[in-house]
Amino acid sequence: MKIFKFGGASVKDAQSIRNVVEIIRKHAPEPALVVISALGKTTNRLEALASAFFENRADTQALFEAVRDDHRAILKELIPEDYAAYAEPTEALFSRLERYLQQEPSDNFDFEYDQIVSFGELFSTRMVSAYLEKVHFPHEWMDARRLVRTDNHYREGEVDWVKTERNIQKHLQERYPNGLDRLLLTQGFIAGTPEKFSITLGREGSDYSAAIFAHALQAESVTIWKDVDGLLNADPKVFPNAVKLEQIPYREAIELAYYGASVIHPKTIKPLQNKNIPLYVKSFLHPEESGSVIHSFKEYRILPCYIRKTNQVLLSIFSKDFSFIAEENLSTIFALFALFNVKINVMQNSAISFSVCVDAKDTLPQLIEELQTEFVVRYNENVELLSIRHYAADSLAPYVKGRKVMMEQRSRSMLQVVLK
Repeated sequence: MKIFKFGGASVKDAQSIRNVVEIIRKHAPEPALVVISALGKTTNRLEALASAFFENRADTQALFEAVRDDHRAILKELIPEDYAAYAEPTEALFSRLERYLQQEPSDNFDFEYDQIVSFGELFSTRMVSAYLEKVHFPHEWMDARRLVRTDNHYREGEVDWVKTERNIQKHLQERYPNGLDRLLLTQGFIAGTPEKFSITLGREGSDYSAAIFAHALQAESVTIWKDVDGLLNADPKVFPNAVKLEQIPYREAIELAYYGASVIHPKTIKPLQNKNIPLYVKSFLHPEESGSVIHSFKEYRILPCYIRKTNQVLLSIFSKDFSFIAEENLSTIFALFALFNVKINVMQNSAISFSVCVDAKDTLPQLIEELQTEFVVRYNENVELLSIRHYAADSLAPYVKGRKVMMEQRSRSMLQVVLK
């Protein structure tokens, strides 16, 4: 079985959805499983809706209606005739979300976030399913929340691999005892808790979903369809001389994803590496092109790889009495970072200080407040982190000219600088 994953940019409007179905028709041999993200910027819009709902704001209904109406417009463009005959499952989801928003929110924002934001993938896959039905493409719509099982860590569920693998395999064995005879269509990013509540796998987690299904089914390959021609050594929007990496070993891909390369979700590689499943990155704009492949390569072309992360915060944590930042202090600091789910992108310590660069996120003010009970905390907002893997002597110079370097760290193969 082959796994295809399509992100939000590939299903942003009616024409894009038609293109996805055409790619499936031409490039997905049977049997195949397709994982789809929410349409376009829907996740961002549902995040805003979740915040409005949690805060009991007056604009909650208007935000919901805007999302619903935009999805309806796309579906009506896809299916201009017999809309009612194909749209019922999607309309049922609209009604379900509207009813949910009429309740009182719980005290747990992360829980409410997942219950609301998870509708994005449900909407998109139901719409794609409606179009597949319209064009008489045999398929089954599957609810990933019933198959992928996690713990209760809302907004970043931890996968229970044993139960997930059993659920997926059991579903296919029961539904297709004589072998799969149709396309399988499911959602990325979302899963289910033991109590059968919706949960998400972390922002941009649809790639990870594809890897989960591939791991459970011992898939032949996974193909992630992007708006770029493959995995590049830099973001071409920022670095105009970016070069495509044709073949990338698993370890190199994990390193690039860990440091923030946006093409691959950091958790995607390990489940594939464990079962030696190749991962292809291809363009949905140029589907005939070869793209890039991540696999167990022993030899590969080494190029400097540039990863730029904006909207960063540089924190410097000092002991209040000028004592050393020792192991017991670091233990306390790391525990608080874990508690508030703030991931460290680069760290550096001196005798009496510990500095880190992190993503700006909504729990950061709470973390800083908690740290200040034991430490002095200073921070700089709106800084940029530039990471260069396989850097050369002259790799950094063009990007720091005229800018303030607030922190720099080098290892054998990695150079990271925090810039203002």
